Amino acid sequence: MRHRKQKTTFGRRTKQRKALLNNLSVNLITYNRIETTLNKAKEVSKIADKLVTFGKKNTVHSRRQAYKILGKRNLVKKLFDEISPNYKDRNGGYTRVIKTRIRKGDSVSLAILEFVEKEKLTEKTKKEKKDIKSAELTKKKSVKKDNKSKKELDKVKK
Repeated sequence: MRHRKQKTTFGRRTKQRKALLNNLSVNLITYNRIETTLNKAKEVSKIADKLVTFGKKNTVHSRRQAYKILGKRNLVKKLFDEISPNYKDRNGGYTRVIKTRIRKGDSVSLAILEFVEKEKLTEKTKKEKKDIKSAELTKKKSVKKDNKSKKELDKVKK
């Protein structure tokens, strides 16, 4: 009997539905944040929580289970090395769903799905951005100095 075992089918067959949810979870791991419909976000959050739990276990079997869903080794590596260690003290609820707006074309509620502690995830990228900005500033300063020295040379020549 199927008592209390309802699934959201999204009007798709089983393989299509699994492919849809797996692709959304791949995008969530890749970009740490996605915007999709509310129902899809709720379903993908279940899968994402399972993936983070696999990452916390960090065994060969859990890596294989994660690979079965993600299908890419670099994403499994990112999940196990970068995302899951942030949640070692947390017992669940690794994602949040935030309702954003209603899509005008078909009046579907849209939502943002993201990891809860994304600040830790983006610290590395922020540091990289700061390094890039500081490098650009030093280049600009050196260019300004070069321009000033050229102007001084022009004055001396005249």
